[in-house]
Amino acid sequence: MALVLLNPHARDGRAAQQLPVLENWLHVHAPECTLAAPHTVHESLALLDAQAHGSRVVAIGGDGTINRCLPTILARELTLGLVPMGSGNDIARALGLHGQPWHSTLPLALHGQAQAVDVGHVQWTDLQGVQHELPFLSSLTVGFDSAVALRALQGPRRLRGLSRYLWATVKELVQLRHWPLLVKADGQVVAEGPALFLSSLNTPSYGSGLPAVPQAQMNDGQLDLLWAGPFSAAGAALMLPRLMAGRHLGQAGVHTQPYRQLQLDCPPGVPVAADGEYLGMASRLSVRCAPVQLQMVPGVAAAGALTAALKTSPKGPTYNA
Repeated sequence: MALVLLNPHARDGRAAQQLPVLENWLHVHAPECTLAAPHTVHESLALLDAQAHGSRVVAIGGDGTINRCLPTILARELTLGLVPMGSGNDIARALGLHGQPWHSTLPLALHGQAQAVDVGHVQWTDLQGVQHELPFLSSLTVGFDSAVALRALQGPRRLRGLSRYLWATVKELVQLRHWPLLVKADGQVVAEGPALFLSSLNTPSYGSGLPAVPQAQMNDGQLDLLWAGPFSAAGAALMLPRLMAGRHLGQAGVHTQPYRQLQLDCPPGVPVAADGEYLGMASRLSVRCAPVQLQMVPGVAAAGALTAALKTSPKGPTYNA
């Protein structure tokens, strides 16, 4: 028996409007399933913690919904199905589920075959010296992207998805900042000095579909690092549209590199976000990839690609400028 967990706050509360029709559909097609729409994260985690070890849960929401539930899902080794009803939906994009109606994705989430995907884990120290730890499934962002994520969360409610992200990006560009970073990937220094942003991707896109690292795979046993800067305000304004179009790789000042373990130091502190959820300011952080740690249900078209990626996963990381 699967738990179907609807986040009523997803899509700025509009996901809650689907509750009656979802109840009716499950009553007819999957009466053995339990549907819940908890209003707090604490309630959601309590429901997940009560599930049988290794059972299936279907999350109806977006990247933030999964991010908040991910620690408990991993601890209980639950199989995760996804019905995308979020604002970002970058995990859904990577799984080939984005843009599909719920009445197509819900049966798949309930009964589809799961495949193992990688999970990122970050440990960070805040400016008060307190240490934190959190898994993420799509992306971890540092610097500009995280500052944009915070602005987007606080942005006008009339703006949704990519439009809110673009609004936040323009606002942050006006107050363009760089952060002094020392970054080591798999023990090698890859960046030292002022940077505009640094992101770790498990999915090809972040920020509501920005194609940050198109070659990224969710089950290749590694994460993909993307960093940029320093830039002038004019240079950043020229680079960001290229990022939105997926034409930023190869541009001067933009670098990408796969890795398995990462260390970052920024003594003054740098903003950090995971799966679009703002975490706070960090003076130090480390990231590692946990290969094929989570069982997820992909879309039909994406299932073959995930299988092929697993067969051709590199035995060790390779590097690109």
